[in-house]
Amino acid sequence: MAKKILIVDDEPAIVKGLSFSLKQDGYEIDAAYDGEEAIEKFNNNPYELVILDVMLPKLDGLSVLQRIRERSRVPVIMLTAKGEDMDKILGLDYGADDYITKPFNILELKARIKAVFRRLSGVSTEQVIRVKNMEINLSNRSVTIDGKEVNLTAKEFDLLQLFATNPGKVYSRESLLEIVWKYDYLGDLRTVDVHIRRLREKIEKNPSQPDFIFTKWGVGYYFADK
Repeated sequence: MAKKILIVDDEPAIVKGLSFSLKQDGYEIDAAYDGEEAIEKFNNNPYELVILDVMLPKLDGLSVLQRIRERSRVPVIMLTAKGEDMDKILGLDYGADDYITKPFNILELKARIKAVFRRLSGVSTEQVIRVKNMEINLSNRSVTIDGKEVNLTAKEFDLLQLFATNPGKVYSRESLLEIVWKYDYLGDLRTVDVHIRRLREKIEKNPSQPDFIFTKWGVGYYFADK
């Protein structure tokens, strides 16, 4: 069955071009041209992925993303015409799975869509990992600490899963970009540090004295050895 994608952008030419190209790859496409229409369609239809522009009329893209995350963990790729790093990081912190800056190459976007679906379809032989007071469920991508669920973004969970399934192994920032983002990432290495910091704030009692994710100075990061 074809995966259904919702494209949200107020530029008809972009929607038309993306729809045509993605339909050729076998995806089923739906479209919305403002934030309110996007929320209405999302609430009334099942989608496997949302491609969401940041700058939208009626309701901006980040507000739409917040509404989506209140009820669903469906993958979301943000489109932004801006170039500021903070906009990109903010989009990810709101729970986006990825972002791409306009103007973009359609082949790059397709690669990122495939990477998102590939991550979601990954199968592990060990579906639940327990470390100290943390439980990581790989099948439904949930994390609990002391029995209370921790709300992680998609990238935060991907990082935690990589660390937890390879305890004690040190990963450089470059290798984390290559493994977790799964494509030639053009961003700043500081993006990794931002995600690690945010992840620590959510799972560590004291982020400056972590129990789970440690820093090996001058090398990278590693997870507590079970």
